[in-house]
Amino acid sequence: MTDIYSKNKRSQIMSKISDKETEPEILVRTFLFQKGFRYRKNDKRYPGKPDIVLPKYKTMILIHGCFWHGHENCKASALPETNTDFWKTKISDNIVRDRKNIQKLRNADWKVIIIWQCEIKNKNNREKRMELLLDEITDSSVI
Repeated sequence: MTDIYSKNKRSQIMSKISDKETEPEILVRTFLFQKGFRYRKNDKRYPGKPDIVLPKYKTMILIHGCFWHGHENCKASALPETNTDFWKTKISDNIVRDRKNIQKLRNADWKVIIIWQCEIKNKNNREKRMELLLDEITDSSVI
């Protein structure tokens, strides 16, 4: 199946995809701020520029888009029907990079919490996931 857009149009569309200030990131940050948490965002000092850094809790929060980070068994992570080999490689490389960055953070004694886009997409799931997030941040046994 060929792309419905020209190469230039597809390039223009792809260039508008942001890697920060995404809606899921804003939802999580707003929730945390309302609960009194203070954080740094996209801190370049750490591997992978974590979306949210909570120094007081020695915790990093990574908010992953299901497609871009290859969320297993998630409808949103299905590969496009066009240029499939490219996307398999791209997503696979992202997964490998994520694992390396997470391991580096854990080796430096940081707690790493991953929130998937699909977990907070609808309001009911979001409320449950945010309550779980509070427990994960404050529970010192979770690493």
